Amino acid sequence: MGFLPPGVRRASRCRYDRCVTEDLKFAVVALSAVFFVIDPLANLPIYLTITAGDSAAQRRRTALRAAFAAWIVLLAFAVAGGVIFKAFGISLGAFKIAGGIMLLLMSIDMMRAQTSATKTTEEEQRESQARDDIAIFPLAIPMLAGPGAIATVMVLMSRAAWRPVATASVFLAVTITCVASWLLMRYAANAERLLPKTLMRAFERIMGLLLAAVGIEFIGSGVRDMIQLQGG
Repeated sequence: MGFLPPGVRRASRCRYDRCVTEDLKFAVVALSAVFFVIDPLANLPIYLTITAGDSAAQRRRTALRAAFAAWIVLLAFAVAGGVIFKAFGISLGAFKIAGGIMLLLMSIDMMRAQTSATKTTEEEQRESQARDDIAIFPLAIPMLAGPGAIATVMVLMSRAAWRPVATASVFLAVTITCVASWLLMRYAANAERLLPKTLMRAFERIMGLLLAAVGIEFIGSGVRDMIQLQGG
């Protein structure tokens, strides 16, 4: 770029800085959305309940398998999201609105410090206690990789539009959240003793508020897409 006129260099530099800023903002939104919708802290009480009869070694294996399975499921939907849209004839705007509504419902339960029924029901929790292998169901699906998480990842990937940095941000957000979920479940017994329930519920309410904002953003973006689609 040394042979370019100063004005061209400044314009190129501005475009580069703007792209970097947008990528950073998207990365923060992606990590926040994925982490808040999976909500690893809120899963700890359920995990401790359905693994109450297991040894420490069994709990560690279950935590690892559940986190890994959730990571595979979320990445699979992230990669195949576009194909799924085409196969079912679903517009991106409609999916954004549906995903946003689901996030709003989950956020309301989080602000009320209640387990969302979109993740798992009491009946599913009771059934899982009688199962030999609970890592895949209900831990990985639907507790970690539930409908809300899948919808969030697919919408984020559609916004990333396969741009290298933005796409990597979504994959990294999923990876960081699944690793955090594994670590929290692995040390769940210690975490439950160290973190007071009042603090955990306060943190969950804050995450619920932020998740509600993300859901509204998804709905607004979906409405704009639908209007543009109708106008076109």
